[in-house]
Amino acid sequence: MIIALPDGSRKEMAVENARIQDLLRDLGINPVEVIVAKNGRIVPEEEMAGCGDEIKVVRIVHGG
Repeated sequence: MIIALPDGSRKEMAVENARIQDLLRDLGINPVEVIVAKNGRIVPEEEMAGCGDEIKVVRIVHGG
């Protein structure tokens, strides 16, 4: 699977099946601060991802 990270870099991971939230944890990314798209579709953290998927992690920016 290919993961596009918020800093613009890309990482390839050999994972059969994993929950998005587990991938974020392994990458040290707080799931509260990002939105995740799998194959171009926004998905919840409980969604499963596999070796043929492309994951894009986008950091949420907010202010007040």
